Order: sequence, then structure tokens, then C-alpha cells
Amino acid sequence: MVVRSSNYELYADLSDRMMNIIGRYCSNQHVYSIDESFLHFTGQVNWHELGREIRQSVWQEVKLPVGVGFGITPTLAKAANHAAKKLDGYEGIAVIKDANDAISILKQMKLSDVWGIGSKLSKKLELLGLQNAYDLAQQAPRQMRRFHSIVLEKTVRELNGEVCFSWEDVKQDKREIFSTRSFGKRITDKYSLKTALNAHADIVGRKLRKQGALVKKLMIFAHNSPYDTQFIKRSFLYEFAMPTSDTIVIANAVSSTLEKLFIPNVQFFKCGIGAIELHTASFTQLSLLDKSLDKPAVMQVYDQINSRYGIGTTFTASSSMTEKWRMRRDFLSPQYTTRWAHIPQISC
Repeated sequence: MVVRSSNYELYADLSDRMMNIIGRYCSNQHVYSIDESFLHFTGQVNWHELGREIRQSVWQEVKLPVGVGFGITPTLAKAANHAAKKLDGYEGIAVIKDANDAISILKQMKLSDVWGIGSKLSKKLELLGLQNAYDLAQQAPRQMRRFHSIVLEKTVRELNGEVCFSWEDVKQDKREIFSTRSFGKRITDKYSLKTALNAHADIVGRKLRKQGALVKKLMIFAHNSPYDTQFIKRSFLYEFAMPTSDTIVIANAVSSTLEKLFIPNVQFFKCGIGAIELHTASFTQLSLLDKSLDKPAVMQVYDQINSRYGIGTTFTASSSMTEKWRMRRDFLSPQYTTRWAHIPQISC
């Protein structure tokens, strides 16, 4: 067994390289997550040959094994990708171009393997007598809408070859944004807890601006380990007079709750903040009495610097990282692709 710490810098760089390679094969690309991407093709293509070419290119250039799935809807493409990686006989490439292809794969998929069907929903569907993805595809779409939601109706339609999801549906905005982390070492002093919380404020602020959202209510919490003799957790809800995405405003809100949050002699194990009531920045109700404290121009420069030179280049003074709460990464592998010092050396 080889034990390694999380190497986020390496993951992100390899992801960027992989997405750039995949993007060569289609001008209409949608990056869904750090390791998933959709391509939208028009016309007829030799899908198996294209899949082999994509897999070979990614392996040759970044040495990442990938699964490629083709489908006539986004949901069927995800099903094909599942088959490429998890089902026997596909060897990394699966194509669903008609109903027969779909039936063969869907009968081998559990309900929870269907894109957008979580474990709770799959259990509810099992109570209706459904056993696999094919059973779900046979249901009446409108009945599924009444049973659960319009999203489930669209999923059933997509399993039957009707395109219902657009890129906007594929990548929905988050309804809540959290930043939490366990400490490398237990925290017992107020200053370290404050810097840790304000570092989370920085992360939440950046994610809010990237999504084009504002936060109205903020949850702030800290606690010791659940395995301690007595589990102690403090959490507070802070409501802004005006919704905000300004890191400074959020950090000030966090600092204002510190006296209530901190408990002497408690060895804090984890803390975090969560934006739990979000508003869209372009459709926010303003107030006649309260004035926004946000400084959009400052935050724009702040984000541009961190985007160009790397996250963490610019940060609030109150969020400066200390060794006490820095994430433990004792088993970190080299960052081969982002640090000169870690580039492998060959002696000939």
C-alpha cells in the first residue's frame, strides 16, 4: 500500500492539460468537473475510432487512463461512460447510438448509477418496484414528474433518446457554498482560530464571485473532535444587511463572531463557514436604507492577481496561514508539472 496526501496542485494541472487535449476534438466543449468533460458533436462520426484516438492522446501526453462514452443525450453519454469504465467488454469505450445499445447498457446499471439519481431517490424508486436503469426508462415521464420532480421527468426522457438537458442544466449553480477543513494540529488560541476562519472566508468569497452570487446568511462554526471525551460545537448564523460577495466584508463578519465562538481550553479540531442563503448578483433586491459595503473593483483586481499568479498570492492579513492549522500533507507526492524543483532528473 502507498499512502499519499492530497496533491491539489498536481490534480488541477493534470486536469487542465487533459481538458485541453479533449477540447482539440470538438469546438463545443463543456468542462463538467475536474475529471469530466462533455463534447457536443453534429453529424456522423466513427465513434469507436474517435474514442480510441481520444484515449490514446490523453494517455500519451498526460499518462491518465480515461473512459469515453458517446450517447445521443447527455444522460445516455454518462451511461455510456459508466459502461466504458465499469462494465465488462467495453475496454474504455462505449457508444449508445440507438435503442438497442441503450437497452443493453441500462439493464446492467443500478438506479443509483444513473446521472442525477442519488441514493435516497434510488431507494424511493425501488419501492415502486424498479430494479435498474432500464426499468426507470420504461416509466411514464409525466408520472415521474408527479412522483418526484421535473428533473426526474427529463432524466426519463433522456434515457429514451430525447434531449432535455442543456449545458446550463448540466452545470447548475450551487445553492450553498461551504469551506471547511480539519486542522493539522489542534487549536487552543483565539488568534489561530480567527486566521483559519478568515481563510475560509477568502475561499467562500472567491467561489461566490466566480458563480456570480451574493450571500445573505452565513453560518460560522468550530468544534473539537467527535472522539473527544466531550464533543463541543459552537455555530452562529450571521445575516448581512445587504447580500455580499466581498471577501473583506465576509471576513469582518467572521471576526465579529469570534468572541462567541471561541471557548478557552477547548482543543478545536475543525472549523468552517457556509454561505447558506445565496442571491444572484444580477437580480438582487436593493435597500433604500442600507448601503452595500462591497468594493467590486478591488475584488476584481484581487481575483485577477490570484488567477494570474496562483491562488493565495494575495490574501487578507487576517487569514495568514500558521503551522498550527495548516493542512497536514506529510505524504505529499512531488508536484512534477508545476514546480521546477520537482521535475524528474535523468543522469545519462
